[in-house]
Amino acid sequence: MMRSMSHRGPDDAGYAQFLGSGNSSEPTVGFGFCRLSILDLTSSGHQPMVHPNTGDCLVFNGEIYNFRQLRSRLMVEGARPKSSGDTEILLHALALWGERTLEEIEGMYALAFYHAASQRVLLARDPVGIKPLYVAKTDDRLVFASEIRSLLASGLVDSALDPAGVAGFLTYGAPQDPLTVHRDIRSFSSGSRQWFGFDQTTRRLTSTAPQRFWRFPEAETFPDEATAAREVRKTLEYAVTSHLVSDVHTGFFLSGGVDSTAIAALAAQSTGRISTYSVGFESPFMPSELGPAKETAARLGSDHTEILIRASSIRDWWDSWLAAADRPSIDGLNTFIISGAVKRAGATVAFSGLGADELFGGYANFRRVRYLAPLLQAACAFPPQVRQALGNVLSAAFPRRYRARVKSLAETGGGAADIGVELKRFLSTATVAGLGLDPATLGMKPNFLPEAALADLEIGSRDPFVIVSRIETYLYMGNTLLRDTDINSMAHSLEIRVPFLAKPVLEIAGRIPGSMHMRKHTPGKHLVRLALADLLPNHVLTRAKTGFTLPINDWLFSELRDSSEAAVAALDAVPLLDPRAVRQLWNTFQKDRQHTYWMKPMLLIALGNYVARLNTPPRVTA
Repeated sequence: MMRSMSHRGPDDAGYAQFLGSGNSSEPTVGFGFCRLSILDLTSSGHQPMVHPNTGDCLVFNGEIYNFRQLRSRLMVEGARPKSSGDTEILLHALALWGERTLEEIEGMYALAFYHAASQRVLLARDPVGIKPLYVAKTDDRLVFASEIRSLLASGLVDSALDPAGVAGFLTYGAPQDPLTVHRDIRSFSSGSRQWFGFDQTTRRLTSTAPQRFWRFPEAETFPDEATAAREVRKTLEYAVTSHLVSDVHTGFFLSGGVDSTAIAALAAQSTGRISTYSVGFESPFMPSELGPAKETAARLGSDHTEILIRASSIRDWWDSWLAAADRPSIDGLNTFIISGAVKRAGATVAFSGLGADELFGGYANFRRVRYLAPLLQAACAFPPQVRQALGNVLSAAFPRRYRARVKSLAETGGGAADIGVELKRFLSTATVAGLGLDPATLGMKPNFLPEAALADLEIGSRDPFVIVSRIETYLYMGNTLLRDTDINSMAHSLEIRVPFLAKPVLEIAGRIPGSMHMRKHTPGKHLVRLALADLLPNHVLTRAKTGFTLPINDWLFSELRDSSEAAVAALDAVPLLDPRAVRQLWNTFQKDRQHTYWMKPMLLIALGNYVARLNTPPRVTA
């Protein structure tokens, strides 16, 4: 298991095991860890870390940003930490405070804590799931890891495919938590904790019910917009400053947009000169981020590095990216490329602006849902012919890939949550069912979302901003962006930090009502722009959102044509899919390539590449 993910921690590795109760000579618990050294580069940061007095043990992936404040409190209570890092502080806190520790820490983490006295293990994951944690359970065994490939490498977990997980991937572009594409592997819920033990008498695994320890706060009343902006500014300054703690070289991703510029500008304000990195590419069809990023870097006074991706090298990047994938996903090539470049430039930690769009309203879907919801609710009062006509009118205002779904919503009705979820889909229920994955047969709802995924969405809220924010945060960011960011950066042994997702920022964003997040005739992330107006260059403040994209649509039908065809052909070996329907869908994408969003053909390509790389032929179990 450790060898399979040595790329996540090439600097050190450790293993520890603990015997069962009584006179048992049989190990009950084993912890393995691969370390990427970032804080306290000495052996004092070695994991698994064992408490010298209690025998408790910790393995922990991530960073605790308020560990210095916690250190002072723990020392008052008698703790005597010897290292200068955060792992020992987290271990002492868990030993002294138990579960309450999770409410005190600020950071990104997936952890496993062995409580020696009770011989139980606590698993926990940060509030919105920045760091991954996958588990596989049987009656008598629990296996967990930061990557799916590690669970499969254990030889203890079956690789059989899960039709429900595959259906979720084909619908949304990533498996939807807690499902994975494997029947026996689940993603541990973000913001949750759970205890596991082993009954030596019955030889059975025991566990408590999983419990959430963090949720978004409810919106409050703010005196005015200026007050809200000041709170956002103060919180972001604190978050970025706390995230800067590191004993290794750090760098900052820099595009031409607000999010990455905001983080870089706040860091430069706090620490002085910083290093920034931007990626550009050869394509006559798409604008490059290099020009705006270079102008921003000059304003910030940063040490700036440009990376140009040439068309001749894209096949090598593509093959390396797919080989590094820990699960099928349609996105993340951009993160893989820039992470590799930043690592080669000497950084071990990089900063990203991820999270701003989801929390502060940067996506077009915030306005789309706000516009559509009242119209669709009103349409329910009219006869079917009128609703159909209204659907035709409304859908014309949307990009082509959304039109069929908007028409369907207009004809059948739907609230803000229905619209928000529908706009995140890539394939319709009918299309996925035509491939062989019928929701009724699988015991799923038509939207292919697992029941557990709906618990965090606050679909009962009356504020459409809140509804869309939760959908974007948990369904899109949590399942796609954060997972892709982690796997594609750690493939290069690079840690990415995301200050917009610091717990204080999550909470201030949640407390501000949607009416203050969005104003008519103002661009997205209005409060972020207002809060940082004096720091952000004017060309960034006034620039429309473009996103950090690569010309993948062009590459799929040119440099990557043969590779793509081979990937789709590999799906013939997947017994849960109808090969004729798969080929028909692929041919449809090819024929209408000018109007086909590139992420749709990527669904088939990513899944085909993944199953082709499994160690055993893919199987399916209902």
